[in-house]
Amino acid sequence: MAGTAVAEERAIERKVVVLDGVVVAQRPLIEVKPDRLVYNADQDVTNAGGTAQDVLRKAPLLAIDGDDNVTMRGNSNFKVLINNKPSPTLAANLKEALKSIPADQIKSVEVITTPPAKYDGEGTAGIINIVLKKGTKQGLNGTVSANTGTRSSNGNGSLNFRKGKVNLTSSLNGGLNYNGRSTLSSEQVTYRSTRNDTLRQDGTSHNTGYYGSGSLGLDYDPIEHHSFSLNGSFFRYGGASQSGNVNRYTTPLPGFGPLFLRDTRSTYQGGNAEVTGTYTRTYQQERREWSTILQYAYNGNRNGYEFNQFNNSEQPLDVGQASYRERSTTRLPGHEYTLQSDYTLPLGEKKTLEFGVKGIMRLTGSQAQVDTLFPAQATDFAPSRYRGTSFDYRQDVEGAYATYNFNASEKLHLGLGGRVERTGLWAEFANTNTGIPYRSYVTPLPNANLSYTLSKTSSLRLAYSRRISRPYIYYLNPYVNRSNPISYTYGNPNLDPELTHSVELSYNNFIKTTSFNVALSVLRTGNSIEQVSFASTQPLLPVPDEIVPAPNLVLTTSANVASNTAFQLNGYISAKPTKKWSLSLGGNVEYLLLHSAALDLTRRGFAANYNANTSYKATKTLTLQANMLQILARPTLQGRNSGFIYYGLGLRQTLLKGRADMSFNAQYPFTAQRTFGNETTTPAFSQTSRFANQQRQFRVGFAYRFGQQQSTRQRKSIRNDDIKSGGGGQSSGGG
Repeated sequence: MAGTAVAEERAIERKVVVLDGVVVAQRPLIEVKPDRLVYNADQDVTNAGGTAQDVLRKAPLLAIDGDDNVTMRGNSNFKVLINNKPSPTLAANLKEALKSIPADQIKSVEVITTPPAKYDGEGTAGIINIVLKKGTKQGLNGTVSANTGTRSSNGNGSLNFRKGKVNLTSSLNGGLNYNGRSTLSSEQVTYRSTRNDTLRQDGTSHNTGYYGSGSLGLDYDPIEHHSFSLNGSFFRYGGASQSGNVNRYTTPLPGFGPLFLRDTRSTYQGGNAEVTGTYTRTYQQERREWSTILQYAYNGNRNGYEFNQFNNSEQPLDVGQASYRERSTTRLPGHEYTLQSDYTLPLGEKKTLEFGVKGIMRLTGSQAQVDTLFPAQATDFAPSRYRGTSFDYRQDVEGAYATYNFNASEKLHLGLGGRVERTGLWAEFANTNTGIPYRSYVTPLPNANLSYTLSKTSSLRLAYSRRISRPYIYYLNPYVNRSNPISYTYGNPNLDPELTHSVELSYNNFIKTTSFNVALSVLRTGNSIEQVSFASTQPLLPVPDEIVPAPNLVLTTSANVASNTAFQLNGYISAKPTKKWSLSLGGNVEYLLLHSAALDLTRRGFAANYNANTSYKATKTLTLQANMLQILARPTLQGRNSGFIYYGLGLRQTLLKGRADMSFNAQYPFTAQRTFGNETTTPAFSQTSRFANQQRQFRVGFAYRFGQQQSTRQRKSIRNDDIKSGGGGQSSGGG
């Protein structure tokens, strides 16, 4: 990989300019590297005042749909790391956790589609590594910022102190989301031998939310070749949604009537905390290194709803006139313990052996209670005997890996590795005195890559990996959510993990200020976890005993019912046509083959997405930027999800000799709402849903930096040298 690394450094042409006495490193917005794509978020002015959601939306191969779900090349099964370390907070609730990370604190995002064996086998699509900024300046330094907009506001602060062998870092962030108005329109047609029954829902909702997070870190290098770090963080979020849905039936459900309205208030709140300790030992021998990581994480989430149902009414009435009332509260506590150790041993200048072990213990579960009230029969809520759940779940994962990297010739580099992971799990349902007896399985995860340097500026890479995706608590939780009267959802505690084989061939070219990457890949998943919907009167999967079948009731759960294959072509180009103008373009096209023998279904179709970013440095202190993303409709096992377009504009003005920035950003400036939806088709029924969210936002922000401006040499950190030469250096022991 040595020749490739040299070509990469020549192509990137990092420049250093002096702006009113401040040294500023200029990097391309997108860096195309042999084993990953890197989005340098700190070079994108449209991120100012935003969150990690805004950042990931612009990263190559990533997309965020209309419901804020993140996908990687169309796949939602991936692993997210923070500074190359696992983050249980992100795993527990990625959608909410991303909102708590200020975009201003993110240095870059690395998208790794075929990770080496050093990383966890978790995440069939690959790995997203969010690299946060870290203070390297001597003395006391910090940043404070405030941003306000038409849909959200936030305030962020960071304070760093570095002196000699000690480096202290801290941050505190908080924000509010508001004006989250949305509309819903859905239609369900149930097929019958003599007629078709139609159920229609129309409604509106208004959402508000808050979040807060903080971190504190200590890096200490007591003597040469020894370093310690201790980091702690917390994350808190919550919110509420007020909605009113009018339901109309051509054939009424028993006890409901042809028309009724549900006035619903939903709430959610959660809190997460992590503590991570790291010891790193380096040696006189270059590239030799040993690191050990110990981590504890806690997450506790609470969700609930309360609705009042008014029969034969399209408007909310007094609570005393409700025909039926219901409330529910669900708690999801969780603890996670992790121990990891990695060792890198150089075997000469061109060979490296890496090996390590890792253990994870997860304790989680769910406690839910449902209370009901029929005002005509009683005056107080009473617990529903059969609808509450008490679910405890334990998962243990132990893994070991080894990787051997070597140069077979001046142009040919090989990496051979493998990882073995053992998974043990156990579950208990206290309310029914049943459970899943302890069981375990061992999963081998081989990995190999070959890189060939074609010239000083181009290279080829062929990679193979086998990866695993274990279902999280939200897939496993057997609690039945009945907040929608025509559609119940519940989890499946008997899910098995997904296993995916991936083969990728990529070509990289670096010419002056232009980086280019194109890749062909095939992903095969033999036991894919799919969301399956079916009529309660014609069950395709096991149904909880508490559910009483009804003519127009649809049930949705998850099961290992499909074998999926994706043929993908993706490319990215980052260029600098002029000294002031930079441009990056990327896209992903895939052909999907989805097959389920259990459901007797086969679906085929194309899916695609692309994005573009451009920036122009109008003056030494003023930068203009624009970006856009489009996701085309995507086929699913039982239907399709619609596509949508995202676009934004921004500018950043540097002030006070480089110590301050004033920013202005606009999202969807010419579009008030964004509409998206999905379709589900089965032999028993069809569903069509459309959602429209308020998306237009204008945001203004101000950031101020204080303290010394001169950086010192960054301390030694955990590195995988062969990864660094090929793709930008890893700073810890993998996922």
